[in-house]
Amino acid sequence: MTGLRYVYAVCRPFRSALQTQLKGVAGEPPKQLTHHGLVAVLSTVPERDFAEEPLRAHLEDLDWLTETARAHQSVIDALTVVTTPLPLRLATVFRDDSGVRIMMEAREAEFRRTLDRLEGRVEWGVKVYAEAEPAENGPPAGTPTSGRDYLRQRRSRARAHDDMWQHAETFASRLHATLSERAEDSRLHAPQNASLSGASGRNVLNAAYLVPRADSESFVELVDRTKDEEAGIRVELTGPWAAYSFVGEEGA
Repeated sequence: MTGLRYVYAVCRPFRSALQTQLKGVAGEPPKQLTHHGLVAVLSTVPERDFAEEPLRAHLEDLDWLTETARAHQSVIDALTVVTTPLPLRLATVFRDDSGVRIMMEAREAEFRRTLDRLEGRVEWGVKVYAEAEPAENGPPAGTPTSGRDYLRQRRSRARAHDDMWQHAETFASRLHATLSERAEDSRLHAPQNASLSGASGRNVLNAAYLVPRADSESFVELVDRTKDEEAGIRVELTGPWAAYSFVGEEGA
């Protein structure tokens, strides 16, 4: 194969075939490179885009980066259906097959430990949002008749603001405790910035849960039962994903 090697993930050999129409980065179908009983899933990509200098420039191009990340994720998602992949970082590129084998040998013990820990498990993401704006939850605001009346309305809105966020955070903490009991492991991520994520409301919980595949249906049902529990609070479930949040220092 000519070109560079773009590696998506490392996993154990698997029997099920990936979708025949699956395309990865640069529109190339993923292939398998087996070495020491482990499999690197990779595509051949052109040097003009993925050699060190052009790749550095491309990583500053948001459109290119978005397209590449989407293609990368499509391969990881396909692998998650048939096996337990250990995803590598976006744009992990090697000169040739030999470079991939050297990487696999250098990290073989780490890969095996992490795959042992994650085997048969997937990641589910749960986010909780407080949907209403604080001012919308405050008491009806008439036209202040005096400076004192204005200050009273300000204090009332501030109390409503605090009460709303406290209620949402209490709900999120309770939900996280419940889900953590049903998962093998969990991770709390920093709340998402609404201006960056585009999601409405204030994100008060952004968590990931490591769940055995066999328990995923009951875990999803548990989350679904909470979605309409509280007015003004939105619960979002995503997954199943490869266990990105649980790779830790042992993985990629």
